[in-house]
Amino acid sequence: MFKRAYAKINLTLDVLGRRDDGYHEVDMVMQSIDLSDLVWLDKRPAGEVTIESTSAAIPVDERNLAVQAARCFFEHTGIAAGVHIQLEKHIPIAAGLAGGSSDAAAVLRGLNELFGTGMSLEELSQVGARIGSDVPFCMYGGTAIARGRGEKLTRIPYVLPMFAVLVHPRLFVSTAEVYQGLRPDDFTDSPASAAMVSCLAEANGQGIAPLVRNALQRVTFDMYPELRALAEKVEAVTHHPVHMSGSGPTLFCLAVTSGQAQRMYNALRGIMKDVYICRFVGAEEVVGQTAAE
Repeated sequence: MFKRAYAKINLTLDVLGRRDDGYHEVDMVMQSIDLSDLVWLDKRPAGEVTIESTSAAIPVDERNLAVQAARCFFEHTGIAAGVHIQLEKHIPIAAGLAGGSSDAAAVLRGLNELFGTGMSLEELSQVGARIGSDVPFCMYGGTAIARGRGEKLTRIPYVLPMFAVLVHPRLFVSTAEVYQGLRPDDFTDSPASAAMVSCLAEANGQGIAPLVRNALQRVTFDMYPELRALAEKVEAVTHHPVHMSGSGPTLFCLAVTSGQAQRMYNALRGIMKDVYICRFVGAEEVVGQTAAE
């Protein structure tokens, strides 16, 4: 069984405040992009859940979200079986792109098909929410507003033929520390998601970039001044606004044509090694994969 695990970027990320459970209440517009990991699943005897990866930088034990997803699947379904997971990593690690969450979602979708359990995406999302807040979005993919801790989704049917040019600095950012660094003036009760969705509905690609915002960017840039300096350099080279995905450190610029994206890529490759051209991906592409792919 083969599945692709698609990365995401945040078109908006607003923090509404801190919750009683210690998490933060967020309101985000999330968008799948075609940068993806490749996941293969093979049946194994009961209780045997193993993983191998092309990246030596991720754990190949119970700490891996893909392994946790498989364990949760077998626990939820009661199926006495196991699985071996082969993971070909292309999404940068700890990058604000939900690579681990997307791997977990791909494993859940794949096991659902491999064992013929017939669970809906909603049920799979509920299983995935036990693993991480981004897993439900990654289960559906496409475009969605994510609220709560990120697990409450409103799916958006509009996917523009747009591109994102990503720059990934080799810098580790602690998501927990970034959230801890938020100040009351970073919170808002007027999230940008409604305006962003209206722009998507109008197919207004040019109008999207001015609406992109990320409440975590100020914190991450303060904690990692070298990332702020890189963002300024990227903007100077591309002559386009620079945005951050999630808690970082991945930066991105938006492009409305492939030619525009290619010009940005060519300019950025002169200053950075890890640069990617990605297109926006709809939910149909994320969930409509078959075993033959």
